[in-house]
Amino acid sequence: MTLEGRLMTGNRLLEVKEVSIETDPDAPFSKNLERALILLCKELDVPVPVWMKKNTKEFAAFYQTVFFAESYQEKVRFDRFQIRLTE
Repeated sequence: MTLEGRLMTGNRLLEVKEVSIETDPDAPFSKNLERALILLCKELDVPVPVWMKKNTKEFAAFYQTVFFAESYQEKVRFDRFQIRLTE
């Protein structure tokens, strides 16, 4: 599984990273996605966002979702964090 993350402020792209993980065939897709998201957040040096029902709907429909600054319990250096499944 390959997951791409983009950090943005306004219309400006701050940083883009991509991580790949070996998926566990016995684990549900959500667990593999969670592992990839945590690794991506470590690579970008950002906290892991709160995953909401809206994120599940967006990811299921478009294989991508956006987290806003309100998705974090602490202050972050960006307005939006977009993740996208590229594999």
